[in-house]
Amino acid sequence: MENFYIILVVVLFALAISDLIVGVSNDAVNFLNSAIGSKAAPKWVIFLMASLGVLIGATFSNGMMEVARKGIFHPDMFFFSEIMIIFLAVMITDVILLDMFNTFGMPTSTTVSIVFELLGAAVAVSVVKIKSAGGSVVMELANYINSEKALAIITGILLSVFIAFSFGAFVQYIARLIFSFNYKRPMKYFGSAFGGLAITAITYFILIKGMKGSAFADIKVGSGETLQGWFSQNSELVLLYGFFFWVILIQLLKWLFNIT
Repeated sequence: MENFYIILVVVLFALAISDLIVGVSNDAVNFLNSAIGSKAAPKWVIFLMASLGVLIGATFSNGMMEVARKGIFHPDMFFFSEIMIIFLAVMITDVILLDMFNTFGMPTSTTVSIVFELLGAAVAVSVVKIKSAGGSVVMELANYINSEKALAIITGILLSVFIAFSFGAFVQYIARLIFSFNYKRPMKYFGSAFGGLAITAITYFILIKGMKGSAFADIKVGSGETLQGWFSQNSELVLLYGFFFWVILIQLLKWLFNIT
């Protein structure tokens, strides 16, 4: 039996490598689709920005997968062998699902995928376990699945899609009012401000919201406090200086190299 678990660990390790590859590929697809489709820049620029985006996102990852993993089911209700089966099923399904989406160039969310894979695998193992013990699935399933936390995570995912769509449509509408059909003249005066605001928003999510749990969060700065604490206390100054820095940089690029 011990050899069997060792084999499972080796298989999970190999699947983790494959899952990392398809997961990063999926992130690259999410980055590249709209940019390549709209021909926003030369392909080498798009590939470079996508690579930097994936690198920065992985560096400042804040443990979202860990939160999802801990909130779906109650691990104390399962034996070690059942836990191994759940995670093996999740890894196999994740590799196949993400690879299929990547093959067809379809963007998807790795977080959504792993949440529902964990939920499906946990429910399947729970049903088999309850049926084997002669119990009622309807009455006892809630003891195995953290339904309250799982529902909160799923609701958050659905709400995030709705909120992102609504705010995205609103921002796109305002941008089109300013730039569409006669974009060259407004771009001279508002292009750098719009670009600076967009990059500042990205900086906010990366440095301030995404710093928690990252590898750089506990680095000590000159005053003795952590890097995360410094960013939290000086977030307004960081955003203000960042906005002016990006506006000036974009405007200089426009004047010197005619980059639009």
